[in-house]
Amino acid sequence: MHRVALVVHESAMLLETALAAEVFAVDRSELSPTGSWYDVVAVTPDGLPHAWLPGLASAAYDDLEEMDTIVVSSTSQPLAEPDPRLLDGLRGAHDRGRRIVGLCTGAFVLAAAGLLDGRVATTHWMHAPELARRHPQVDVRADVLYVDEGLVLTSAGKTAALDLCLALVRQDLGAVTGNGVARRLVAPAHRPGGQAQFIAPPALPRSDTDLSATLEWARGHLDQPLTVERLARRAGLSRRQLARRMHAEVGTGPLEWIHRERLFLARQLLEMSDASVEHVAARAGLGSAATLRRHFHQSLGVTPTAYRTTFRTG
Repeated sequence: MHRVALVVHESAMLLETALAAEVFAVDRSELSPTGSWYDVVAVTPDGLPHAWLPGLASAAYDDLEEMDTIVVSSTSQPLAEPDPRLLDGLRGAHDRGRRIVGLCTGAFVLAAAGLLDGRVATTHWMHAPELARRHPQVDVRADVLYVDEGLVLTSAGKTAALDLCLALVRQDLGAVTGNGVARRLVAPAHRPGGQAQFIAPPALPRSDTDLSATLEWARGHLDQPLTVERLARRAGLSRRQLARRMHAEVGTGPLEWIHRERLFLARQLLEMSDASVEHVAARAGLGSAATLRRHFHQSLGVTPTAYRTTFRTG
Protein backbone atom coordinates (compact mmCIF):
# COMPACT_ATOMS: atom_id res chain seq x y z
CA MET A 1 0.00 0.00 0.00
CA HIS A 2 1.27 3.46 -0.94
CA ARG A 3 2.28 5.37 2.22
CA VAL A 4 1.60 9.12 2.25
CA ALA A 5 3.14 11.36 4.89
CA LEU A 6 1.24 14.57 5.63
CA VAL A 7 3.88 16.81 7.20
CA VAL A 8 2.20 19.04 9.77
CA HIS A 9 5.19 21.19 10.72
CA GLU A 10 5.07 23.87 13.40
CA SER A 11 3.93 26.67 11.06
CA ALA A 12 1.63 24.51 8.92
CA MET A 13 -1.59 26.08 7.64
CA LEU A 14 -4.94 24.36 8.06
CA LEU A 15 -6.55 24.70 4.61
CA GLU A 16 -3.88 22.97 2.54
CA THR A 17 -3.40 20.31 5.22
CA ALA A 18 -7.15 19.63 5.22
CA LEU A 19 -7.32 19.47 1.42
CA ALA A 20 -4.53 16.91 1.27
CA ALA A 21 -6.13 14.89 4.08
CA GLU A 22 -9.49 14.94 2.31
CA VAL A 23 -7.94 13.52 -0.88
CA PHE A 24 -5.56 10.95 0.58
CA ALA A 25 -6.81 10.07 4.08
CA VAL A 26 -10.49 9.42 3.31
CA ASP A 27 -10.81 5.79 2.23
CA ARG A 28 -12.25 5.72 -1.29
CA SER A 29 -10.95 2.27 -2.17
CA GLU A 30 -14.23 1.52 -3.98
CA LEU A 31 -13.02 3.95 -6.66
CA SER A 32 -9.61 2.34 -6.98
CA PRO A 33 -8.90 -0.24 -9.70
CA THR A 34 -6.76 -2.13 -7.20
CA GLY A 35 -9.38 -2.03 -4.45
CA SER A 36 -6.92 -0.37 -2.08
CA TRP A 37 -6.27 3.19 -0.98
CA TYR A 38 -3.46 5.24 0.52
CA ASP A 39 -1.99 4.55 3.95
CA VAL A 40 -1.72 8.05 5.43
CA VAL A 41 0.49 9.08 8.33
CA ALA A 42 0.60 12.48 10.06
CA VAL A 43 4.23 13.51 10.48
CA THR A 44 4.85 15.99 13.28
CA PRO A 45 8.02 17.42 14.85
CA ASP A 46 7.74 15.23 17.94
CA GLY A 47 6.01 12.26 16.32
CA LEU A 48 2.88 12.76 18.42
CA PRO A 49 -0.67 12.75 16.98
CA HIS A 50 -1.93 16.08 15.68
CA ALA A 51 -5.30 17.57 16.64
CA TRP A 52 -6.05 18.45 12.99
CA LEU A 53 -5.79 14.82 11.91
CA PRO A 54 -7.47 12.69 14.58
CA GLY A 55 -7.41 8.99 13.97
CA LEU A 56 -4.33 9.00 11.76
CA ALA A 57 -1.20 7.16 12.72
CA SER A 58 1.68 9.52 13.50
CA ALA A 59 5.40 9.58 12.84
CA ALA A 60 8.39 11.89 13.26
CA TYR A 61 10.70 13.61 10.79
CA ASP A 62 13.20 10.77 11.11
CA ASP A 63 10.61 8.43 9.57
CA LEU A 64 10.21 10.36 6.30
CA GLU A 65 12.62 8.12 4.42
CA GLU A 66 10.22 5.21 4.90
CA MET A 67 7.31 6.96 3.15
CA ASP A 68 6.41 6.76 -0.54
CA THR A 69 4.97 10.26 -0.94
CA ILE A 70 5.66 13.18 1.38
CA VAL A 71 3.27 16.13 1.33
CA VAL A 72 4.64 19.28 3.00
CA SER A 73 1.84 21.65 3.93
CA SER A 74 2.03 25.40 3.40
CA THR A 75 3.77 27.52 6.00
CA SER A 76 2.51 30.72 7.60
CA GLN A 77 6.15 31.80 8.00
CA PRO A 78 7.75 31.32 4.57
CA LEU A 79 10.73 33.52 5.46
CA ALA A 80 11.59 31.61 8.65
CA GLU A 81 14.24 28.90 8.63
CA PRO A 82 12.51 25.48 8.78
CA ASP A 83 13.31 22.93 11.46
CA PRO A 84 16.71 21.38 10.57
CA ARG A 85 15.32 17.96 11.43
CA LEU A 86 12.61 18.38 8.79
CA LEU A 87 15.15 19.51 6.18
CA ASP A 88 17.36 16.52 6.95
CA GLY A 89 14.39 14.18 6.71
CA LEU A 90 13.36 15.61 3.33
CA ARG A 91 16.88 15.36 1.95
CA GLY A 92 17.17 11.77 3.10
CA ALA A 93 13.83 10.88 1.56
CA HIS A 94 14.81 12.58 -1.69
CA ASP A 95 18.08 10.67 -1.78
CA ARG A 96 16.05 7.45 -1.51
CA GLY A 97 13.85 8.42 -4.45
CA ARG A 98 10.71 9.33 -2.50
CA ARG A 99 8.12 11.65 -4.09
CA ILE A 100 8.02 15.01 -2.31
CA VAL A 101 5.24 17.56 -2.68
CA GLY A 102 5.21 21.17 -1.49
CA LEU A 103 1.78 22.81 -1.21
CA CYS A 104 1.61 26.58 -1.69
CA THR A 105 4.31 28.18 0.54
CA GLY A 106 5.50 24.68 1.41
CA ALA A 107 7.74 25.30 -1.61
CA PHE A 108 9.89 27.48 0.68
CA VAL A 109 10.53 24.42 2.86
CA LEU A 110 11.53 22.32 -0.15
CA ALA A 111 13.75 25.14 -1.41
CA ALA A 112 15.44 25.45 2.00
CA ALA A 113 16.25 21.74 1.79
CA GLY A 114 17.84 22.30 -1.62
CA LEU A 115 15.29 20.08 -3.37
CA LEU A 116 14.23 22.75 -5.87
CA ASP A 117 17.70 23.70 -7.05
CA GLY A 118 17.84 23.54 -10.85
CA ARG A 119 14.13 22.75 -11.03
CA VAL A 120 10.98 24.56 -12.08
CA ALA A 121 8.69 25.31 -9.13
CA THR A 122 5.72 27.43 -8.15
CA THR A 123 4.08 28.86 -5.04
CA HIS A 124 1.36 31.38 -4.26
CA TRP A 125 1.75 34.28 -6.72
CA MET A 126 2.11 36.79 -3.87
CA HIS A 127 5.15 34.93 -2.57
CA ALA A 128 6.71 33.90 -5.89
CA PRO A 129 9.02 36.96 -6.17
CA GLU A 130 10.41 36.32 -2.70
CA LEU A 131 10.97 32.63 -3.44
CA ALA A 132 12.88 33.61 -6.59
CA ARG A 133 14.91 36.23 -4.72
CA ARG A 134 15.86 33.94 -1.82
CA HIS A 135 16.56 30.95 -4.06
CA PRO A 136 17.91 32.20 -7.42
CA GLN A 137 18.84 28.65 -8.42
CA VAL A 138 15.11 27.81 -8.61
CA ASP A 139 13.17 28.54 -11.80
CA VAL A 140 10.06 30.03 -10.18
CA ARG A 141 6.90 30.16 -12.31
CA ALA A 142 4.13 32.35 -10.91
CA ASP A 143 1.60 31.66 -13.66
CA VAL A 144 0.80 27.96 -13.20
CA LEU A 145 -1.40 26.00 -10.80
CA TYR A 146 1.20 23.33 -10.10
CA VAL A 147 4.51 21.97 -11.38
CA ASP A 148 5.30 18.29 -11.74
CA GLU A 149 9.04 17.66 -11.85
CA GLY A 150 8.71 13.93 -11.39
CA LEU A 151 9.75 13.22 -7.80
CA VAL A 152 9.46 16.88 -6.72
CA LEU A 153 6.15 18.72 -7.16
CA THR A 154 4.88 22.12 -6.04
CA SER A 155 1.50 23.84 -6.15
CA ALA A 156 0.37 27.43 -6.29
CA GLY A 157 -1.75 29.14 -3.68
CA LYS A 158 -4.52 27.66 -1.57
CA THR A 159 -6.99 25.63 -3.64
CA ALA A 160 -4.29 24.83 -6.21
CA ALA A 161 -3.18 22.33 -3.55
CA LEU A 162 -6.34 20.41 -4.37
CA ASP A 163 -5.51 20.50 -8.08
CA LEU A 164 -2.12 18.94 -7.40
CA CYS A 165 -3.46 16.31 -4.99
CA LEU A 166 -6.08 15.22 -7.54
CA ALA A 167 -3.37 15.09 -10.21
CA LEU A 168 -1.39 12.71 -7.98
CA VAL A 169 -4.42 10.44 -7.62
CA ARG A 170 -4.83 10.38 -11.40
CA GLN A 171 -1.15 9.58 -11.73
CA ASP A 172 -1.24 6.79 -9.14
CA LEU A 173 -4.64 5.21 -9.74
CA GLY A 174 -5.75 6.43 -13.16
CA ALA A 175 -7.97 9.14 -14.59
CA VAL A 176 -11.21 7.34 -13.74
CA THR A 177 -10.31 7.24 -10.05
CA GLY A 178 -9.00 10.81 -10.02
CA ASN A 179 -12.14 12.08 -11.71
CA GLY A 180 -14.26 10.08 -9.29
CA VAL A 181 -12.58 11.72 -6.30
CA ALA A 182 -13.04 15.15 -7.88
CA ARG A 183 -16.72 14.41 -8.40
CA ARG A 184 -17.10 13.40 -4.73
CA LEU A 185 -15.50 16.71 -3.73
CA VAL A 186 -17.63 18.69 -6.21
CA ALA A 187 -14.40 19.98 -7.73
CA PRO A 188 -13.17 20.15 -11.32
CA ALA A 189 -11.01 17.18 -12.22
CA HIS A 190 -8.66 19.55 -14.00
CA ARG A 191 -8.80 23.34 -14.07
CA PRO A 192 -7.65 25.03 -17.27
CA GLY A 193 -5.12 27.82 -17.22
CA GLY A 194 -2.88 28.90 -14.37
CA GLN A 195 -2.84 31.19 -11.38
CA ALA A 196 -2.16 34.20 -13.61
CA GLN A 197 -5.96 34.34 -13.88
CA PHE A 198 -6.18 35.14 -10.18
CA ILE A 199 -3.47 37.82 -9.90
CA ALA A 200 -4.79 41.31 -9.18
CA PRO A 201 -3.54 44.34 -11.16
CA PRO A 202 -0.47 45.93 -9.55
CA ALA A 203 -0.90 49.35 -8.00
CA LEU A 204 0.60 52.44 -9.58
CA PRO A 205 3.66 54.03 -7.94
CA ARG A 206 2.71 55.72 -4.66
CA SER A 207 3.85 59.19 -5.59
CA ASP A 208 2.73 62.43 -7.14
CA THR A 209 5.44 62.29 -9.80
CA ASP A 210 4.92 62.89 -13.48
CA LEU A 211 5.37 59.16 -14.05
CA SER A 212 2.47 58.28 -11.76
CA ALA A 213 0.23 60.84 -13.48
CA THR A 214 1.30 59.60 -16.90
CA LEU A 215 0.51 55.99 -16.11
CA GLU A 216 -2.86 56.98 -14.65
CA TRP A 217 -3.59 58.84 -17.88
CA ALA A 218 -2.48 55.84 -19.95
CA ARG A 219 -4.86 53.56 -18.05
CA GLY A 220 -7.69 55.79 -19.21
CA HIS A 221 -6.60 55.72 -22.85
CA LEU A 222 -5.78 52.05 -23.45
CA ASP A 223 -8.11 51.95 -26.45
CA GLN A 224 -5.90 54.48 -28.22
CA PRO A 225 -2.49 53.97 -29.85
CA LEU A 226 0.05 54.15 -27.02
CA THR A 227 3.73 54.25 -27.85
CA VAL A 228 6.85 54.67 -25.76
CA GLU A 229 7.37 58.05 -27.41
CA ARG A 230 3.89 59.23 -26.44
CA LEU A 231 4.30 58.18 -22.81
CA ALA A 232 7.77 59.71 -22.62
CA ARG A 233 6.55 63.04 -23.97
CA ARG A 234 3.68 63.14 -21.52
CA ALA A 235 6.04 62.39 -18.62
CA GLY A 236 8.60 64.93 -19.83
CA LEU A 237 11.25 62.23 -20.10
CA SER A 238 13.38 60.73 -22.80
CA ARG A 239 12.59 57.18 -23.90
CA ARG A 240 15.62 55.91 -22.00
CA GLN A 241 14.69 57.83 -18.85
CA LEU A 242 11.13 56.53 -19.05
CA ALA A 243 12.33 52.94 -19.36
CA ARG A 244 14.66 53.32 -16.36
CA ARG A 245 11.96 54.94 -14.21
CA MET A 246 9.36 52.33 -15.08
CA HIS A 247 11.69 49.42 -14.38
CA ALA A 248 12.53 51.00 -11.03
CA GLU A 249 8.99 51.93 -10.00
CA VAL A 250 6.69 49.34 -11.60
CA GLY A 251 9.13 46.55 -12.39
CA THR A 252 8.66 46.42 -16.15
CA GLY A 253 9.31 48.35 -19.36
CA PRO A 254 6.77 50.65 -21.06
CA LEU A 255 5.56 48.26 -23.76
CA GLU A 256 5.26 45.36 -21.34
CA TRP A 257 3.34 47.58 -18.93
CA ILE A 258 0.90 48.72 -21.64
CA HIS A 259 0.26 45.13 -22.72
CA ARG A 260 -0.26 44.00 -19.13
CA GLU A 261 -2.69 46.85 -18.45
CA ARG A 262 -4.68 46.04 -21.57
CA LEU A 263 -5.05 42.45 -20.46
CA PHE A 264 -6.15 43.58 -16.99
CA LEU A 265 -8.75 45.89 -18.53
CA ALA A 266 -10.02 43.09 -20.76
CA ARG A 267 -10.35 40.86 -17.69
CA GLN A 268 -12.32 43.53 -15.84
CA LEU A 269 -14.68 44.03 -18.78
CA LEU A 270 -15.27 40.29 -19.07
CA GLU A 271 -15.94 40.05 -15.33
CA MET A 272 -18.26 43.03 -14.98
CA SER A 273 -20.05 43.49 -18.31
CA ASP A 274 -21.96 41.61 -20.99
CA ALA A 275 -19.92 43.21 -23.75
CA SER A 276 -19.00 40.94 -26.65
CA VAL A 277 -15.47 39.61 -26.90
CA GLU A 278 -15.02 41.79 -30.00
CA HIS A 279 -16.04 44.92 -28.05
CA VAL A 280 -13.82 43.98 -25.11
CA ALA A 281 -10.85 43.58 -27.45
CA ALA A 282 -11.44 47.01 -29.00
CA ARG A 283 -12.03 48.75 -25.65
CA ALA A 284 -8.83 47.30 -24.23
CA GLY A 285 -6.79 48.29 -27.28
CA LEU A 286 -6.11 44.70 -28.27
CA GLY A 287 -7.68 44.89 -31.74
CA SER A 288 -9.83 41.95 -32.75
CA ALA A 289 -11.47 39.10 -30.86
CA ALA A 290 -8.97 36.72 -32.45
CA THR A 291 -6.08 38.78 -31.07
CA LEU A 292 -7.66 38.87 -27.62
CA ARG A 293 -8.13 35.11 -27.65
CA ARG A 294 -4.49 34.60 -28.63
CA HIS A 295 -3.21 36.85 -25.83
CA PHE A 296 -5.49 35.22 -23.25
CA HIS A 297 -4.26 31.78 -24.26
CA GLN A 298 -0.61 32.88 -24.09
CA SER A 299 -0.89 34.77 -20.81
CA LEU A 300 -3.65 33.01 -18.86
CA GLY A 301 -4.02 29.62 -20.54
CA VAL A 302 -7.78 30.06 -21.04
CA THR A 303 -10.10 31.63 -23.58
CA PRO A 304 -11.92 34.92 -22.83
CA THR A 305 -15.20 33.01 -22.69
CA ALA A 306 -13.84 30.49 -20.18
CA TYR A 307 -12.41 33.33 -18.10
CA ARG A 308 -15.78 35.10 -18.05
CA THR A 309 -17.54 31.90 -17.01
CA THR A 310 -15.19 31.55 -14.02
CA PHE A 311 -15.07 35.15 -12.85
CA ARG A 312 -18.35 36.77 -13.92
CA THR A 313 -19.52 38.96 -11.00
CA GLY A 314 -23.13 39.60 -11.92
